[in-house]
Amino acid sequence: MENSSKEPIIKISDLYKSFGDLDVLKGVNLNVYRGENVVVLGRSGTGKSVLIKILVGLLTQDSGIANVLGREVSELNESELRDLRLKIGFSFQNSALYDSMTVRENLEFPLVRNVPNLTRAEIDEAVETVLEAVGLLQTINQVPSELSGGQRKRIGIARTLILKPEIMLYDEPTAGLDPITCLEINELINEVKEKYKTTAIIITHDLTCAKATGDRIAMLLDGIFVRQGTFEEVFKTEEERIKSFYDYNFIQ
Repeated sequence: MENSSKEPIIKISDLYKSFGDLDVLKGVNLNVYRGENVVVLGRSGTGKSVLIKILVGLLTQDSGIANVLGREVSELNESELRDLRLKIGFSFQNSALYDSMTVRENLEFPLVRNVPNLTRAEIDEAVETVLEAVGLLQTINQVPSELSGGQRKRIGIARTLILKPEIMLYDEPTAGLDPITCLEINELINEVKEKYKTTAIIITHDLTCAKATGDRIAMLLDGIFVRQGTFEEVFKTEEERIKSFYDYNFIQ
């Protein structure tokens, strides 16, 4: 359950977002506390990705509060937004690597762009440290096309870690991966939390991922969070929409 004795570092309150006639978020409320992994669970198209795009200022809510690390995101100017984004690691569904760059160059890019005056030795050390953290140091001189889907996902996570973010946002981290690779990514998400002391929101419709990585689950249905708690608490219900979601995923 929520840890109300601490101050949330992400506070989402009464959040609404529509696109034309389509109401996507209809009064969403969620607190995320330092050091926890919160899984936002729901079917595709339910607004999960819209929610995290609002948290990094890629979209603006119609009304309500999206407060991250003490700042109301919609009120930040470009410079303030850039500073906030440096504290947030965003792991995209497609890994978002540059195909023309080696793994080393992909990892160097955000570092050199955002941290001035680093020496070559400092850059090398940072790149090698995050590659070791995701278990892929041997790929340092390869290009993304030479890597498997799971490896690209890991490199994408490494690239977000290189700036030592306080918050990680994972968008469908296991989408399109085989079951064994999914388990490896789930383990990596938990390792990142332990090693880097991150707080995370994990967007998924994969129940195995949710159960393996989530300290707390928030179930998004029809534009609002209908249940929050541990995996067992969320699914210990007779509510038909939640039971059918569980059954559809064939989790054991």
